[in-house]
Amino acid sequence: MMEYTNLHEWQSALKKGEFSCLEAVNHYIEHIEKDTHNAFVEIFYGEARERATVIDQKLRYGTAGKLAGMIIGIKDNLCLKDHHVSAGSKILDGFESLYTATVVERLVKEDAIIIGRLNMDEFAMGSSNTTSYYGPVKNPHNPAMVPGGSSGGSAAAVAAGLCHAALGSDTGGSVRQPAAFCGIYGLKPTYGRLSRYGLIAFASSFDQVGPMTTNLEDMALLMEVMAGKDPMDSTSSSRPVEAFSKALQSEQKFTIGYLAETLNHPGLDPVIRQKTLDTLELLRSQGHSVVEVHMPYLDYLTPIYYIIATAEASSNLARYDGVHFGYRSPNAKTMDEVYTLTRTEGFGTEVKRRIMLGTFVLSSGFYDAYYGRAQRARRLITDTTNELFQLCDFLLTPTTPGTAFPIEKKFDDPTKLYLEDVFTVLANITGIPAISIPAGRHSSGLPIGIQLMAPKYNDFQLFELAAQLRSINT
Repeated sequence: MMEYTNLHEWQSALKKGEFSCLEAVNHYIEHIEKDTHNAFVEIFYGEARERATVIDQKLRYGTAGKLAGMIIGIKDNLCLKDHHVSAGSKILDGFESLYTATVVERLVKEDAIIIGRLNMDEFAMGSSNTTSYYGPVKNPHNPAMVPGGSSGGSAAAVAAGLCHAALGSDTGGSVRQPAAFCGIYGLKPTYGRLSRYGLIAFASSFDQVGPMTTNLEDMALLMEVMAGKDPMDSTSSSRPVEAFSKALQSEQKFTIGYLAETLNHPGLDPVIRQKTLDTLELLRSQGHSVVEVHMPYLDYLTPIYYIIATAEASSNLARYDGVHFGYRSPNAKTMDEVYTLTRTEGFGTEVKRRIMLGTFVLSSGFYDAYYGRAQRARRLITDTTNELFQLCDFLLTPTTPGTAFPIEKKFDDPTKLYLEDVFTVLANITGIPAISIPAGRHSSGLPIGIQLMAPKYNDFQLFELAAQLRSINT
């Protein structure tokens, strides 16, 4: 099978008859079956092969779609009709979806091949992909390390060459952090740019579907296909979909602001700090302006995010009660036991922790003290961020304060793991687009990521600058 640089090369080889879609699917299935990273939780054997056969015919007749032959994995919280979906949780064990997520439907219409479900932290709650009901995912660069989370299966699958691209979801950094840990591209679009219909909710005002790829060309094409208004999602944007692929040829010069507080953060790895400084120097050498800007509320971002996100999770996960669908405790004898035992047995430790936190901050007597104040603080952060974009076109930070950490690492205080999101949650709190760009290797051999953020709906410009930074991945 040919080496794959981007979809254009792949499709050229298909059209020349170097191999067929069916042969390609069989090749990838064989590799997935041998995979030791635990990235996939299910392979769609029959359907993937049937789709490949149909697309081979379309290619012969010249009627194939934009994504013909692209093999894509989807995170286990995206619905595909008549297929299992579990959000990495026992409580949805055996549940089959009744409909297909809009973003997945749009990929299929353009003849992408959905090859299977990808592992994830349970209900997207985690930064390590160790909370999954299916067990931890291993980083392809070092199996002893985590791939990041919650879209760790998506990142690992792409980095290991088990699919061309994958879909993840980003609530507080869950696409960008694993992308950085696994050395690939990960995009969180502007909130509302991609439909959330068919995405199992964690925190509805933060959640956003995002593509994960090895190259920007494929990522831009996926955005062109998936973006756009969806009548099934009232929060989806009605703005016209731009030709994101054209952004990759731009040589436009910008003003980039680097957040001084991130470079001076006590938890930042010195090698990552130096890589960030080197990236700023590269931008200067390309003719861009680089300015120092300040986010005085950096240390408040994670608490704000976790108060609001857990509150929304508490509400969203109330539906999993053993009555309507999914797992029901076989030990329950009364209605009270159906609820209590099902949720006790069905949810993992981290999910139960966040449900309890969210229920607490929404409870009588604490609502205004926690949830209400966090929402006001969110507005302050949004206003401050918008003011920063009056000084610069983009914000640049490291994606993560460190590289991938050991799977076996124990956290005496679970909130320490939440600080993995310290540089990524800003984009989710404010709804702005952000991308993690692979930026070479740490001295330990593990990948590093650099993050770019842009004003709302400036996703096109984000691709413009990201394309000019491709040379940092050395």
